Amino acid sequence: MPRSWVQQITARALSPVHKEVLDLRTEVEQLRAELQSLRRQTQAPGYAVDLLLGAQGRRSTRLISESRLRELAAQVSRVALAPDAYGHLVQAYRTLFELELRGVGRMAGAPGNVLGKLATTPLLDPPNGEILEIGTLFGMFAGGMARQISRAGLGYGLTVVDPLEASTELVVRENLALAGVDPSRMRLIRGRSSDRGVQAEVADREYGVIILDGDHSAAAVAADLRFAERIAAPGGIVLLDDYTDRNWPGVQEAGDSYLTGDTRFEFLGVVATTAFLRAQPIPAVITLPKEDGTGLSAARSRTGPAPAGNRLPRPR
Repeated sequence: MPRSWVQQITARALSPVHKEVLDLRTEVEQLRAELQSLRRQTQAPGYAVDLLLGAQGRRSTRLISESRLRELAAQVSRVALAPDAYGHLVQAYRTLFELELRGVGRMAGAPGNVLGKLATTPLLDPPNGEILEIGTLFGMFAGGMARQISRAGLGYGLTVVDPLEASTELVVRENLALAGVDPSRMRLIRGRSSDRGVQAEVADREYGVIILDGDHSAAAVAADLRFAERIAAPGGIVLLDDYTDRNWPGVQEAGDSYLTGDTRFEFLGVVATTAFLRAQPIPAVITLPKEDGTGLSAARSRTGPAPAGNRLPRPR
């Protein structure tokens, strides 16, 4: 049936509109195709990043948000009085990524706790570069801490104590080598920190940094704190790992109890789940806890600040 003159006029009037609709439809299809292409492009790098830093193939993800990193920076700033903590955390994150990418195994803990320890410790200005780590797992964190101490301008010396039940001596030594640790400046002592023979070997020097990450029972943590108090240099930094981790209540129980007693350790604060302590200088006469904690040892004499030791010029 022929169109009426009304239909013809209407079609003629709507023709430009119809063409515009078709043009818009074409543009929408083009935009849809471009969006799909962009999604493919963004998903590919996202997937690759997740393979490198995500939870696939590891116990916990190494991905961290900007908000979480800035939250950590605020904690580090409060503990270390360092306004530039964010940049130090970024650098520590690169260290974590590099060492786990190269090494065998992993660093223990969530990324926030690992970064907090790596970034905060050098900012607290340890008195010397002697590092004692009690409990090492695969040895990666010790290598990272040695590097951080070097960045702070201190020549490191590394002592690692571990029964090597979760790893092997070969893996620990290889990871330390991959982290750049000089074998002549480190020693790996196999055994538990409670062993008298281990303590005698470890107690031949004073440490600027002591990392307590061994047996997490309350009794063992208290024993490690007593031992650390005997061997910490004046101004030395003690890291009490997993202090606020609910999975290890014995750590905070022992730490809180110990710090309420007669101790030279000053509580500095908490970053992520690690508590930071500083060893005060030993007065002319002071009684230090015995190894078993049941009595007091003979008095020790030393006053004044810690010696400069092997401090190197701070890198610019």
